[in-house]
Amino acid sequence: MLQFYKRLFPYRPFFHWLNHDHTPSRLFTHREFAFTLAGDVYLRYNSFGTVEDFARELRRLNPSRFEVGAIYNARPKDKRTLRAGALQPQLRELVFDIDMTDYDSIRTCCSGKGICKRCWSFIAAAVTVLDSALRNQFGYRHLLWVYSGRRGIHCWISDQTALALTDEQRKAIVGYLEVIKGGAEMVKKVNVRLGTGFGAGPLPPSIKPLVQPQELGGYFTEVILEDQKCFDSDEGTETLLALIPDKNMSAKLRKLWSADPGRSSIKKFADLNVEIKNLGDTQQAKMLRAAQEDIILQYLYPRIDAEVSKHRNHLLKAPFCVHPATGRVCVPIDPEKADEFDPEKVPTVGGLLYELNLSEQPKAEEGADPLRGDWERTSLKPYVEMLQRHAQELARETRDERQRKIKTEASTDW
Repeated sequence: MLQFYKRLFPYRPFFHWLNHDHTPSRLFTHREFAFTLAGDVYLRYNSFGTVEDFARELRRLNPSRFEVGAIYNARPKDKRTLRAGALQPQLRELVFDIDMTDYDSIRTCCSGKGICKRCWSFIAAAVTVLDSALRNQFGYRHLLWVYSGRRGIHCWISDQTALALTDEQRKAIVGYLEVIKGGAEMVKKVNVRLGTGFGAGPLPPSIKPLVQPQELGGYFTEVILEDQKCFDSDEGTETLLALIPDKNMSAKLRKLWSADPGRSSIKKFADLNVEIKNLGDTQQAKMLRAAQEDIILQYLYPRIDAEVSKHRNHLLKAPFCVHPATGRVCVPIDPEKADEFDPEKVPTVGGLLYELNLSEQPKAEEGADPLRGDWERTSLKPYVEMLQRHAQELARETRDERQRKIKTEASTDW
């Protein structure tokens, strides 16, 4: 880990991402950092005046991981000198956390702390939905998606309007986006229809498009029915039947499937489609179609850890940390290519140091930037460049806003 912090951690891109500028601002100097040291020693309320100070302390402490928190009204490191309760969070990226363990009642390939390319499809579907909603419905533009290092993904939203959200506003956004309620039991969890009772009324306009074949409907066929085969087992079959509100229909399908024990998930869902089609344009058919849509949402809609998003003082593992259990680096991912991402192929500390050992060791130039690091000579390079591009967009927006204010002040003075 010490070699990772000395040679590979991308200090300047990381600083530019948090700071939105090249010169240290309150977004960095008043930012809280928390470090986890050997023996589970946890150090909160650290803050730094420059990126050089941050790098020096990171190398000195050599933490197993560290987390990023809010921007406070005073420097967090001065907390002990302030009166009780004086240190208050003011700004914070709007963050979201999606954890694979919340899909344990659904996925059939792994469980618990395990994750593979197959069950990553649940995360990919969640990223697709959430990224679109945050951009198109809320107008956010600066989203950074980061693999958590083991079994989940984090989203950091750095728009100025997102930074300034109060806790109540964050709670309201989460409430709007939250469709699936937590809990391991596979009972019905979807309750967003514009009506009363199961299957009553249409889905909200923001949710309705998601169940179409080109959205979650496509994931449902490919992931739930064909890959995970969620309804192949007796337990999976009973879960599906329990989610069908018409008891007579459930009994009819149970009888049909009991006579064909090896019937696949995709055929079982096709049987339900046939029965609905045979009902024509009746109220019963409409109720069952609504149930199908709710089933698609229940199995694939993002399962958000709401508590992570609601409070500005919440800390979240930083990008380019190393997960202490897997050794994998918490790297950014492209949301448009979330399907292609493979968590099992993410760079690890051991692998990166091995790559450095194999590469040539050029002599350091006198006066070279001590924070530049050697990440460019490893497989970490494309991920750091992704962060650099993201940080450059933030810096460009900061620069444009500064110039706009100067022009406004000049015209006022005139």
